[in-house]
Amino acid sequence: MAEPTSQTSASLVIDGPSDGVLSVRAAGSWTLAAISKASISPEERLPATDGVSRLVLDVADVEEWDSGLVTFALNLQRFCDARKIGFDGKGLPAGASRLLDLAVSGQRGAVAPHPVAPTSVLADIGSETAAGFHAAGDMLGFFGESLQAVGRWIGGRSRMRMSDLYAIIEECGPRALPIVTLINFLIGMIMAFVGAVQLQAFGAQIFVANLVGIAMVRELGPVMTAIVLAGRTGAAFAAQLGTMTVNEEIAALRTVGVPPIDFLVLPRMVALVIMVPLLVIYANIVGMLGGLLIGMAMLDLSFIEYFNQTAGAVSMTDWAGGLIKAGVFGVIVAVAGCMRGMQCGRSASDVGIATTSAVVTSIVFIIILDATLTVFYTVLGI
Repeated sequence: MAEPTSQTSASLVIDGPSDGVLSVRAAGSWTLAAISKASISPEERLPATDGVSRLVLDVADVEEWDSGLVTFALNLQRFCDARKIGFDGKGLPAGASRLLDLAVSGQRGAVAPHPVAPTSVLADIGSETAAGFHAAGDMLGFFGESLQAVGRWIGGRSRMRMSDLYAIIEECGPRALPIVTLINFLIGMIMAFVGAVQLQAFGAQIFVANLVGIAMVRELGPVMTAIVLAGRTGAAFAAQLGTMTVNEEIAALRTVGVPPIDFLVLPRMVALVIMVPLLVIYANIVGMLGGLLIGMAMLDLSFIEYFNQTAGAVSMTDWAGGLIKAGVFGVIVAVAGCMRGMQCGRSASDVGIATTSAVVTSIVFIIILDATLTVFYTVLGI
């Protein structure tokens, strides 16, 4: 027996059940606009399913369809699955059938996450330590590949474009001056203010110039500049290369025979190795000017007194040690940013993860290498 259930352009006719088979015939226009005018919910329209073993969807009379037909078929599928009834949707158009299979497989493939068993503090420390060693190994390997690219560049066999190098030098050098100026000027002021408060008690306020000068040149100038560049330039490198990884541009470079290390990593590393020491020289001078401002404002020191005291306290050895650190930090920022970008996954969220990881990796290795070089300088009496 046939039961018409809707008089709208999207119509539904139910036959049966007969011999355990319930036939659902769709006709008319099955678009979202047409379906919204009709009540065609399976729960509302289908009769009792007692004795029904299979439900057949017939769409031979459907004139036009869009995702509305797929949604209705998916609802029928869920209806049948809930009642342990077989569903036959083979009469669907090929496109609608593929969409239905995709939706059903996605729902059935989703597995509820298993609760994670709590671990001990020692296990957490061990896993984080292992992850740290693994990251160090990855960075060391990537650094080795970068050194090979430098060798090819020196030998005239690199695919690096000089125009890319000049553009990156401009981006990570002159355009970084405002933030480098602000951070290091304030650092110099803070160091001078803290030192002034303590040294005034002993009448030794002139030694504020020594404190600021040596601290900026040996430690604070290189470290603060490197950290600023890690958050600014290293993150930009990771985002750029991560986006290229998502868009498969790096895979395309490999396909046409262009080494990504030469074309993408080498200009960024060379640019930072060149610009970070120059930025550190500038940052040291700006930090000393910040200390000079506090010395003149709080301690009644003249410009000449402060300048002469600083010049006598800071030696060329101090400058050289700081600039060596600056070059090392430049390599770290470039390698970490490029490595994380090229290790990026295939989704937009992975680009954010790669960017965050690049900044964290850079800062961690900057601090570790700064401490290592400081101990090394102390042992050598530098």
